[in-house]
Amino acid sequence: MIEPVIIAVLALPLATAFGALVARTPRQADAINIAGALATAGGALGLAIAGIARADEPARGGWYVLDAGGGVFLAVIAAIGLLSALASPLQLTGQGRGLVPAARARGLYYLAFHAFWATLLAVPLVDNLALAWVLIEATTGGSALLVAFSGKRSALEAGWKYLVLTTFGLAVALLGIILLYSLDGSGGDLAALDWRTIAAAAPRLPETGALTAFVLIVAGLATKVGWAPVHNWLPDAHSEAPPAVSALLSAALLPSVALVAWRVLATLGPALDPGAGSAVFLGFGLLSLAVAVPFLWRALPWKRLLAYSSLEHMGVLALGIGFATPLATAGVVAHVAGHALAKSLGFYAATPLLRHVADANREPLRGLAAAGPASATAVGVSLGALAALPPSPLFVSELLILLGGLAAGETAVTIVAAALLALGFLGLAHALIEGLVGEPRPRRWRPGRSARQIVRLTVVCTAAMLVVTVLACLLPGSEPVELLMRGVA
Repeated sequence: MIEPVIIAVLALPLATAFGALVARTPRQADAINIAGALATAGGALGLAIAGIARADEPARGGWYVLDAGGGVFLAVIAAIGLLSALASPLQLTGQGRGLVPAARARGLYYLAFHAFWATLLAVPLVDNLALAWVLIEATTGGSALLVAFSGKRSALEAGWKYLVLTTFGLAVALLGIILLYSLDGSGGDLAALDWRTIAAAAPRLPETGALTAFVLIVAGLATKVGWAPVHNWLPDAHSEAPPAVSALLSAALLPSVALVAWRVLATLGPALDPGAGSAVFLGFGLLSLAVAVPFLWRALPWKRLLAYSSLEHMGVLALGIGFATPLATAGVVAHVAGHALAKSLGFYAATPLLRHVADANREPLRGLAAAGPASATAVGVSLGALAALPPSPLFVSELLILLGGLAAGETAVTIVAAALLALGFLGLAHALIEGLVGEPRPRRWRPGRSARQIVRLTVVCTAAMLVVTVLACLLPGSEPVELLMRGVA
C-alpha cells in the first residue's frame, strides 16, 4: 500500500522536528536531526523511484497521486532536504554572524526546518489544486521564520518582505482557484479541483473565464516561484537566510511551486486558445532572464549572486514548460535536478565564507583560491555548473530546452532566450574568475572542520551532477519523458 508509506514519509520530519525541540543538548538535537533526515530522505526517494517506475500507472488515492512528474520533483526535494539537514549543524556551531549555539535555538531551528521540509515533500504528492495551494501557503510561515532566524534587522526585514509579498501573490492565486471552481457549475465539493477532474472539465469551460482563472493562478504562484517581475523578495531572503535554508528555498521550494503551475497548464490548457497558456510561461521565462542578466554582470556578494542566478534558472524552467515539447520536457527534468545540486552546493560553501570572511555578506568574493582551497573548489564547481559550462548538467538541459523551443516553432523566443543565456554565462564566468583568482582582500582564514565538510559535500554534489549529465543525454525521446508529458497532471 502506497498511502501508509506516504503518510510515514510526511510524518517523519514532523516527529524529527519535535524530537529536536525537546532535546536537552545541542549534540542531541543534531543527532536527532541527522537520523530523522536520513530516514525521511530514504522513504521519499523510495516513493520517487516508485512513481517514476510506474509512470504509466500512477498510484492514486483520495488525496494523493504518485506519478512521474511528482516523482522527479519529490526526489529533488528529498535529496536537497537531506543535504541541507546534514549541513545545518555546522552553520549552528561556533561563533560568527547569524550563528546560534544555544540548544533551545537549535531546537527551534530544527522545528521550523523539518516542518518546512515536510510541507515541501507533500506538494508534489497532492492530487488537488486547492490542497496544493494550502500547502504552498503553509510553507510561507516556517520558511519566513527561517529567513529571519539570525535575528538581525536585515534578516527580519527580509523575512517580513518575503511573508508579505508571497502571501499577497498566493491571495491572487486563491482568487483564480475560486473563479475556476465557480466556472464548473457542477455544485460539487472540493473534488472538483482534483487534477483529473479539472482536465476532464476543461473542454467545456467558458474560454474567457478559464483564461482569467489561469492567469490569476499562475501569476499568483509566480511570486512564490520567483519569476520576474514578482521576484522582489528573492534576493533579500536568500541573502539573509542561513545557507542550508537558502539551499532548500532555491533548490526545492521554487521548483515545487513551478510544478503546481505546470500541472495547472497541463490540466486547464485545453480550455484556452491554442498557445495562450504556453505564452504566459514563455513571457515569465524571458522576463526573468532579462531581469537577471544585468545583476549577474554586477559584482555582488556571494549569496546575492546565487539569488539572481535562481531568478535566471527559474526563467529557464518557465521556458521549458512553455515550449511543451519532448525535448523541452527532458530539459526541464534535467534542469531541476542539475540546478538543485549546483545551487545547494553554492549555498553550503557560504557557511565557512560567512564565518571566516568578515565582509562575505556585503562584498563580492575575491581571490578565494589563495585563502580557502576547499571553499574555492566548492564555489568553482557551483558557479561553473550554474554558468552551464560542460560537463555541467545545466549545459545539456539548456541545450535541450532551446532545441525544444525550435521544435515547438518558437524560433524568435528561442533566439532571444539563447542570447540572454549567453549574456548570463558571461556574467557568471566573470564572477567565477574574480572570485577565485582575483586580488584577495586581507582576511583571517581558519576553516578547520568546515573545510572537511565542504569537501565531502563537494564530492557528493559533483558526482551527482555528473550522473545527471549522463541521464540528461539519455532522456530525449525516451519513454519516461513521453510518460511524463502525459502524466504531469
